[in-house]
Amino acid sequence: MPLDLQEIAEQAADLLQAPATLEDRDFHLVAYAAHGDTIDPVRLDSILRRRSSEDVRARFERHGIARATGPVRIPADASLGQLARLCLPVRWHNVTYGYLWLLDDQERITSAQAAKAMPLCERAALLMARQARERDDLGWKVADLLSTHPDARTQAADDLTEAASPEPPFAVAVLRTPSPEPLNPWQLPHSVLTTVWQRDHVLVIPASTPTPSTVDRARRLLEERNAPVQAGVYAPCATLEDVHEGWLRARVAARTAAPGETRDWTNLGVLRLLRTAGDEALTQATQTPGTNRLLDNHELAETARTYLDLAGNVQQTAKALNIHRQTLYHRLRRIEELTALTLTNGQDRLTLHLALTLSPHLAPPT
Repeated sequence: MPLDLQEIAEQAADLLQAPATLEDRDFHLVAYAAHGDTIDPVRLDSILRRRSSEDVRARFERHGIARATGPVRIPADASLGQLARLCLPVRWHNVTYGYLWLLDDQERITSAQAAKAMPLCERAALLMARQARERDDLGWKVADLLSTHPDARTQAADDLTEAASPEPPFAVAVLRTPSPEPLNPWQLPHSVLTTVWQRDHVLVIPASTPTPSTVDRARRLLEERNAPVQAGVYAPCATLEDVHEGWLRARVAARTAAPGETRDWTNLGVLRLLRTAGDEALTQATQTPGTNRLLDNHELAETARTYLDLAGNVQQTAKALNIHRQTLYHRLRRIEELTALTLTNGQDRLTLHLALTLSPHLAPPT
């Protein structure tokens, strides 16, 4: 029976008589094995956070490990409490898939001993290459689930059912960042299907996997790259073919979320209208010359929004805005003058409330 990655790390630790850590090429922890009680802050941080920091990555990559075909020694750094270590590149077909690290502060591991461990690195590289290819193949199939072509979605659902047997119902999460940031699927539960579609990360989460913790994990992985993340979730999707509509709804939820926030489609209220039409059509349907004039006045627009969100309660609105009630009455009169709408009229209030609620999420007219 072929070794798995954890077994490879354990065999390397036994063979070389040193603590071993196996990381992928992005310095995410894959497996580790203890040997004695030797440890330093770099190894401890990698195990606890399941990845090494960007500083550690930059420091180690300066030694040429990404291009190395054989063992590389990393010297100790007393100022950081870092012990010396040996890096064995994990390569397959001239591609580096990761690194096997051995703590070796006394340089006890000889070149001949390190050479005996290289076949273990080749086995690890083969496994990691296969897993990367399988992840990529599944990612393409998940992307087909989001296609506009029904036939492609049906075929993708059949292929994914055969390849991964995911358990319905499904939740769909969308995570968006200002620029495309890589999201390493190794750090997510194996059952989660992922892809990148229209610049957003899309997660299809089966029933057996907790949705909140999975989304939080994905968010943290992106935030570690200093990227603010907006996240949206939709559930349940009864079948894989329903994921397309779930994605469209989760996408709306992510669009309305503030950076660092996760919004659920079921709690969006009237913002669900963003799913029904394009921005230009919604702008034409919900905004008037009067509401446009109001939107140009930030103070009055915020007053109107707060007043309507609080169901027209003057006392609560004045308190929320930290203004006197007479000041509020004065502003409300100015709002009516600007918009040509009457705040005591239900239809006018609805028109104004829709315009104010949707406007922050609509692209300005071209």
